[in-house]
Amino acid sequence: MKFGLFMMPSHPPGENPTLAYERDLQLIDHAERLGFDEVLIGEHHSGGWETVPAPDLMIAAAAQRTSRIRLGTAVVNLPYHHPFEVAERMAFLDHLTRGRLIFGVGPGALPTDFMLFGLAPDKLRPMMNESLEIIPRLLESDEPVTYEGEFWQIRNMFIQVKPLQRPLPLAMACGISGNSVEQTGKYGMIPMSAGIFSPVGAEMLRRQWAAIQDSAQRHGRVVPREMWRIAQPVYVAETTEQALADIEQGALKEYQEYFFTLGIKALFEEYPGQPIEEVTVEQLRRKIGWLVGDPPTVTRMIQELYDGAEGFGGILFITNDWTDQGKWMKSMELFARYVMPQFQGTASGLDAAWHDLEGKARLWRAAIEAAGGIDKVVQNNLPQLGQDSIGRVAPETADR
Repeated sequence: MKFGLFMMPSHPPGENPTLAYERDLQLIDHAERLGFDEVLIGEHHSGGWETVPAPDLMIAAAAQRTSRIRLGTAVVNLPYHHPFEVAERMAFLDHLTRGRLIFGVGPGALPTDFMLFGLAPDKLRPMMNESLEIIPRLLESDEPVTYEGEFWQIRNMFIQVKPLQRPLPLAMACGISGNSVEQTGKYGMIPMSAGIFSPVGAEMLRRQWAAIQDSAQRHGRVVPREMWRIAQPVYVAETTEQALADIEQGALKEYQEYFFTLGIKALFEEYPGQPIEEVTVEQLRRKIGWLVGDPPTVTRMIQELYDGAEGFGGILFITNDWTDQGKWMKSMELFARYVMPQFQGTASGLDAAWHDLEGKARLWRAAIEAAGGIDKVVQNNLPQLGQDSIGRVAPETADR
């Protein structure tokens, strides 16, 4: 299983954006040092909370600080940009990242963004779909491309600098829209299922995956389950109580002042019309399935989500700005130390070796007692407990 960060990024209005961007870049650097696999960055132009208007520029900055971690857009909102411009910039960016780019796309979801661009909501997905008919051809073809559509027209255009990766990995933000999963399967994209605006249950994920597979089969594509990413808020502390206490103030502020203002409060209510002041952080965690708690709790929650969805390929941390930078970094460290190994298998040999030692130590302690103390054992070189006998400890005696 792979692990990464999804940065909207979200910062409370009123603070210095220069310092906020620097904190975001520090988190990316920290993620690489901890062994995270990827970081994906969003695009927004309004609203005051989500503050990166050009994820490709943010990725270019991050690429200069890192060398291994994959960097991606999540997402470029295709209706806001001419498809030739998008294709050319992404191909160029793939070179600047030395082939580490993941190109994630979507139609745009923030109302004030598409209002800013003068776009009607019902035009966003058709515009994205047309753009997707153009961009892969520009990225992959060595011949000029012509396209006449309702929204986009190009004539004999080609990008002179092709991406370093051939093909360039494409990803799609899959929400509640059937169109997103249809396009994911049609183009064989990396699916990114997000639980930001709605509760993400195992049943919904299973339905979403089935729809992706249906689309992929109809279009002659293959979307392996290992490509599937699930994005959820993640926060780990020494105890679950501490984890909830750390994020409570910041999480409630963001949901009350930002997401609830967008009209989605009813999704998280315990009963219709529940007053905002009654909504607790524990309620939000339960409703949305936040992966918040101590390491064993978060490990269990990921396993339950994995089993319920019948498998996926990775978890993306939604890096909400809910507590101070030091605590976020500590959360990531705890996750990397104690949660990641449970899904990557990297600690299984150490666990087995420890249990093996426990079993063999019983023989060692018995030999010491029989010899009359550790000094006698050293003097006699422990003749009664040779290497062969140590190697033949029966499994039932090892207290596994």
